[in-house]
Amino acid sequence: MPLRKRIAVIVKERSEEALRMALGLTLYDDMVDIYLAGPAPKPTEMNLMNLEMLKAMRAGLYSFCEIDDFKTVNERDMPEILLKYDVVISY
Repeated sequence: MPLRKRIAVIVKERSEEALRMALGLTLYDDMVDIYLAGPAPKPTEMNLMNLEMLKAMRAGLYSFCEIDDFKTVNERDMPEILLKYDVVISY
């Protein structure tokens, strides 16, 4: 059985597509964390469903600003934080 990869998805724009893609990455049982570097995702039906599924899959949800259901992280700490990931995807 292959080792689980740690994947960080940095969401800048097009949050709906980024959340959908991040959800797909959980299918291989890899650990996926989402970092919002842009505005909060719009509360569309698709975004709400994807966020609920990401939470159910135990994805980490982080943001540079205070957003419900997201842990706040300091943007200055990101270089150090990203070093612990096997793959970093900017979307």
